[in-house]
Amino acid sequence: MATARPSLKASPRTITGKHVARLRSAGQLPAVVYGRGEPSTNVQLDTHEFEQLRRHAGPNTLIDLTIDGEAPRPILVQEVQHNHVTGRMLHADLYLVRMTDELTVDVPLVATGRSEAIEDLGGTLLHVTENVRIKALPDHLPQSITYDLAPLATFDDAIHVRDLAIPDDVTLLTDLDEIVAKVAPPRVEEEPEPVAAVEGEEGEEGAEGAAEGEGAPAGESGGSSESSEDEG
Repeated sequence: MATARPSLKASPRTITGKHVARLRSAGQLPAVVYGRGEPSTNVQLDTHEFEQLRRHAGPNTLIDLTIDGEAPRPILVQEVQHNHVTGRMLHADLYLVRMTDELTVDVPLVATGRSEAIEDLGGTLLHVTENVRIKALPDHLPQSITYDLAPLATFDDAIHVRDLAIPDDVTLLTDLDEIVAKVAPPRVEEEPEPVAAVEGEEGEEGAEGAAEGEGAPAGESGGSSESSEDEG
């Protein structure tokens, strides 16, 4: 039984350019809806509703979008632009999908399990590859792909893309030889070797040499937006 998709409501938007700041102040998020063979449509979303949806939906989650009471259509959230200083959402790109057309997306990788090289040898896990690129029909897009850390028993072991369990209805596009994860050995700080003091070497000549060195120069030391919130 298919799981019901999350839903999102939108309204047509006539305000564009610098004037969209008024929409944001009123709790509305400017957005654009586009897709293959479809003209782009300017819409506005309830910012709070959209934030709540994003917290519970993964990056490849299909969403039923309803514009002004029309029949819902499946979309993917393609991109969300944020203010680099405040983190506030500025604009959203919503991609209309055709359920019969395959999509190419990036899927995050999630590590699970226990690694002896980490737990017993004190190593540090290195996530060399955090996403893989796949192609699949919209309703077969995985939200994530998990892998077990158990094969990482020594610092010489590595998990490659070819070791991942990829669903049968998904085509993997990432190079199979790419390293997904490995374990780095703990850093060992070398202790400085002690300098043995030699008796009888500090005489008048040593004191005079130290005095001459006191006036040497120590060297010189030289010194030498926030992104726009307008949406086009």
